[in-house]
Amino acid sequence: MKLSNKFTFTRIIFAPIFFLLYFIPIWTGFGTKVSLLIAVPLLVFAEFTDYLDGHYARKHNEVSDFGKLFDPFADVVLHLTGFICLMHSVKIGLSYMPVLFFVLIMLREFSQNFLRMVAAKQGTAIAARKGGKFKTVMYIVAEFYGIFLEILVRLDVVPSFFNILQGCGFALFAICVILSYASFIDYLVHFGKILKDI
Repeated sequence: MKLSNKFTFTRIIFAPIFFLLYFIPIWTGFGTKVSLLIAVPLLVFAEFTDYLDGHYARKHNEVSDFGKLFDPFADVVLHLTGFICLMHSVKIGLSYMPVLFFVLIMLREFSQNFLRMVAAKQGTAIAARKGGKFKTVMYIVAEFYGIFLEILVRLDVVPSFFNILQGCGFALFAICVILSYASFIDYLVHFGKILKDI
């Protein structure tokens, strides 16, 4: 496997590890603070590999049709895993991402990846566009904002205006939903001719 694809594969490996680190305190009540001290740096590195794989692939001429499919797939695995986590908290009943927003984003991502696979079968690799990249950046911002709120809860330093902070998080995820579908429409328009021939 090329090094650029190894960077991509790292995100798929780290996703379930982050999931377990996030949920173990919720399931067991142990490691409430320590778990995130490990999970957050791990997630930061996993997100950074999204830059590393593309940078290395371009620099060393490793750009391939496989990479164009594998990279967004790994992104989806990592981000949906993070979003699932953010629908839960060590504090019962607390959530940072509405279930409806998660379902809408999940449907969009699955549809997008399905179209990528079908197009690839027809011999065309649908690469990421600027709208999709901007959407990914917004995913990351919302994801880490939600994790920041969970850190406050786990460290028991919740401010009196926490409800406002939570509302801001909901707004960020609402923007994620809007951008995800805007970029999806952009893909449909840009690659419409290819998709018509499927």
